[in-house]
Amino acid sequence: MISPSRKAMAIEYAIRDVVLPARELEKKGIRVIRLNIGDPGKYDFQPPEHMRNAYCRAIQEGHNYYGPSEGIPEMREAVVKREKWKNGVEIGPEDVRVTAAVTEALQLIFGGILDPGNNILVPSPSYPPYTGLVKFYGAEPREYLTEEENGWQPDLDDMRKLIDNRTKAIAIINPNNPTGALYEKKTVKEILDLAGEYDLPVISDEIYDLMTYEGKHVSPGSLTRDVPVIVMNGLSKVYFATGWRLGYFYYVDPEDKLTEIRETIDKLARIRICPNTPAQFAAIAGLTGPMDYLKEYMKKLRKRRDYVQGRLEEIPGISAVKPRGAFYIFPRIEERKWKNDFDFVMDVLHEAHVLFVHGSGFGRAGAWHFRIVFLPPMEILEEAMDNFEAFMRKRLTP
Repeated sequence: MISPSRKAMAIEYAIRDVVLPARELEKKGIRVIRLNIGDPGKYDFQPPEHMRNAYCRAIQEGHNYYGPSEGIPEMREAVVKREKWKNGVEIGPEDVRVTAAVTEALQLIFGGILDPGNNILVPSPSYPPYTGLVKFYGAEPREYLTEEENGWQPDLDDMRKLIDNRTKAIAIINPNNPTGALYEKKTVKEILDLAGEYDLPVISDEIYDLMTYEGKHVSPGSLTRDVPVIVMNGLSKVYFATGWRLGYFYYVDPEDKLTEIRETIDKLARIRICPNTPAQFAAIAGLTGPMDYLKEYMKKLRKRRDYVQGRLEEIPGISAVKPRGAFYIFPRIEERKWKNDFDFVMDVLHEAHVLFVHGSGFGRAGAWHFRIVFLPPMEILEEAMDNFEAFMRKRLTP
């Protein structure tokens, strides 16, 4: 037997790992309602027509070649314009890099910043690649707590305790996956102040930036004066083009503290060749075109969020903080009749045939929680919540 890479073997991705037992049930003819993956394209959400047309047109016009490693100039210019109107940031196309979605942005950024033994502060709960990729590069993800009783806002005191001389950056995900939290402007400013105190850059994941229900997203890139900020975004959520696998990141670096890191990240970008070329022409149409479609989509999502929130409030043994952004809710398991949250999710799967994601898969603060995706149409959510409520009432009956 040839042994595999220990680094790769250690990687876990809870969101898709739970699909494996679900498939076994489906092989037996059992229908499973999957509420585990945040993919709008699987339901009644599609990229706007002008983006779809631009993608087809780009292919027909012959844009099927290798593009520049940093992304085609036209898309980088479109990002500059988009981020100007959204966040008020003053950047140029030379500050923008196009990637195969935010996941590749993380790979490039972490690869360019981290050496073995370093650490990065990441929120807990957190999207799994923030811990998995950091570990893959031989570094340590230090999970700072977010406070459930305070709408899952970051705990600045806990964050401060985790910083040492091997800390390389502070990461934030806002709006947050998996909790749906929307960070207050004051909180974002306090994180910037803390980063500045220790001369650290802030890495900001803003893939859900226009998906908010109450309040408005605030980017650290729009607030910083001297702290370097790397902002990541893409087409998967606000533009509903998950399968296109296209995103970007940009630098807001007022004092040019990231010059060497930028050069290193560019080296990594060159060895992976380039991002999807025709999709970049479609992205230009999305980044610079009308977004009237978003109002109707958010109206649907708000209705689905409110429905799931209301149902959870009626289910015994469960509580949940109302999400203010994205399309996830992160309920708490109040009744501890299971060994852990993974066993709970597996029990729900096998008995109620509804697939959630166990909260511990999102970090230490996720223990005894689970994530629900509320993207599906109402009739699917109703069936899922009916099945789940019946399961809980049966399990909690003396």
